[in-house]
Amino acid sequence: MQKSLSPFSKAQLIPKEERLEIANNNKSLLIGIPKERSFQEKRICLTPDAVSALTNNGHRVLIEKSAGKNASFEDNEYIEAGGEITSDSSKVFGCPIVLKVEPPTIDEIGLIKNNSIIISALQLKMQHKSYFEALMNKKITALGFEFIKDKDGTYPAVRQLSEIAGNASILIASEIMSITNQGNGLMLGNISGIPPTEVVIIGAGIVGQSAAKSAIGLGANVKVFDNSITKLRSLQENIGQRVYTSTMQPKNIMKALMRCDVAIGATKGRNRSPVVVNEAMVELMKSGSVIIDVSIDMGGCFETSELTSHDKPTFEKHGVIHYCVPNIPARYSRSSSVSLSNIFTPYLLDIAESGGLENAIRQNKGLKNGLYVYHGVITNKSVSKWFNLDFSDLNLLIF
Repeated sequence: MQKSLSPFSKAQLIPKEERLEIANNNKSLLIGIPKERSFQEKRICLTPDAVSALTNNGHRVLIEKSAGKNASFEDNEYIEAGGEITSDSSKVFGCPIVLKVEPPTIDEIGLIKNNSIIISALQLKMQHKSYFEALMNKKITALGFEFIKDKDGTYPAVRQLSEIAGNASILIASEIMSITNQGNGLMLGNISGIPPTEVVIIGAGIVGQSAAKSAIGLGANVKVFDNSITKLRSLQENIGQRVYTSTMQPKNIMKALMRCDVAIGATKGRNRSPVVVNEAMVELMKSGSVIIDVSIDMGGCFETSELTSHDKPTFEKHGVIHYCVPNIPARYSRSSSVSLSNIFTPYLLDIAESGGLENAIRQNKGLKNGLYVYHGVITNKSVSKWFNLDFSDLNLLIF
């Protein structure tokens, strides 16, 4: 009898039924929301409505006392929504998932337990190497919400906050121009028999588009400058009407600035916002005109811009009022909080339904894109290069 060359028995070679993957059981989450202690940060990640949605799905949300006060959300509202309030910040940071707007400080990382998950902004340009080393030492998994992608490839958190900043820039300019704020007494609008206000917007990104929509809605004459023809075309299509657009030719910008009442800076660069308007151009602007430099977070696109705060937001230079406050959305803390909450809630529910963050990351590429530290291992190339830290491909860590 001929000996079989197969290493398998006859029983093993018989075809068997296909085994399909069984859906993961829902995982109950314990989420901690600490009070924001960063300079001028007034927002909170979850509104009472979002907390209600999470608790109704069997999750627990632990909120530090008065965490939502600056966004006009009282502790009673969170309690009624099913949340738990505590005055002990160490308990909040001790939760398996910690949700913050600003990145945690080194001291706050010390309160976070090993192998926990932190979801917050990253703000890469403002971080130090010690921040990432602290996360690595505690084997923490960290996600930056500004890197989380939507299904259509956009960044929902960045887009939402940029829209708020763009709309806010026009509203702030309107406030400053009123005589009560030492402005020139002009109304940002188009009244019969009165020449409309002239608005110049430098940058046709999301901030620029939102600012243009608001200004046009109020009846102002708008001129938009950007070096990207694609962005300028997109702006025309999104606004739904023809607007003056031009590439950033210094001569054209100077002419527009000489006649304008409001100038909005909304450009961004890779490492720093490029300086588009020099001091000589600002000197030629009308006395009492207003500059809102939204891009001050990345250095500003006006040479005369200097960092200011929400407490003292403006200063005057060459007769022009400058508003150069970083983090403009924090000024409208409630609207910004609702916006962030609308983004976070579906992701948290998705993490629970998937059976944990690891499973959610396998299934959701957009969420995966937000991960920059996984169990103490740097998984973001930009972070690795910027701070000279060891990098590991996330695809090799999660199968």
